[in-house]
Amino acid sequence: MTTETRRITVASPLIVPRLAEAVRKQTQSAARLGLPLISIAVFTFLYAPIIVLVIFSFNSGTRLGTWEGFSLRWYERVFSSREWIGSLQVTLWIAVFSTLISTVLGTLAGLALERFRFRGKSAYDGMLYLPVIIPDIVMALSLLLFFSSVNVSLSRWTVLIGHVAFNTAFVTVIIRARLASLDPRLEEAAADLYASPWQAFWRVTFPLLRPAILAGALMAFTMSFDEFVITSFVSGQGDTTLPVKIYSSIRFGLKPEVTAVASLVLLVSVALVVVSLLMQRGGKAQSVRH
Repeated sequence: MTTETRRITVASPLIVPRLAEAVRKQTQSAARLGLPLISIAVFTFLYAPIIVLVIFSFNSGTRLGTWEGFSLRWYERVFSSREWIGSLQVTLWIAVFSTLISTVLGTLAGLALERFRFRGKSAYDGMLYLPVIIPDIVMALSLLLFFSSVNVSLSRWTVLIGHVAFNTAFVTVIIRARLASLDPRLEEAAADLYASPWQAFWRVTFPLLRPAILAGALMAFTMSFDEFVITSFVSGQGDTTLPVKIYSSIRFGLKPEVTAVASLVLLVSVALVVVSLLMQRGGKAQSVRH
């Protein structure tokens, strides 16, 4: 073995770690630069059209895509229109009642699935989550076929049934997630203090479960307020909700007042989702304190 070969053999254990360290630093530098750029590009692609929509809802002109000045004329036209106000009333009626019913059913279902064992629990659990898994178009067709087979006329009541069907599943998911994070020793401590199961639930479990119930209710209201596919299949004549009204208004051209309605719907939806997330976070913090 020559002297040069011996030098390379002795130095190779030192060269390999240095090369690996250099490659790791270059990779980290590229990641620090590339990941923020990718994130910015993705968020711009997703939210730039929404921002443009909101901006042009304040446009004074009738030509969309051409800014002519700031104005609230399209919001004034929306609030003075009987058709838009009527659609808003139908939307709120369906959203409120579907929220109340699905919150009660979802809370009871979450308690039953998380705290009790009974025959057919796995099958019921799987069926309950079907509205979350299957596409909206499939559920809409299923509901339409069901109402047609039982000779039920389409109206706001059929829309209400459809909204309750999928809202209950989402409320159940939130309630079960909250129940899974609760410490069962709290109820055991209440039982040791001679509290009945009913008293332990109302004085211990329900106060800890309240943020999740409110968060599930807000989520159900938001989804019902924005629902289009199922509503368009099972709604009757004269029971048009805001999403369906928006779609019917843009079929023959995008009107300026539609941008104002869409911006209002977006504002309500974002506000409700934010409040729902804050309530869920508050419930988790309360659980940690206990």
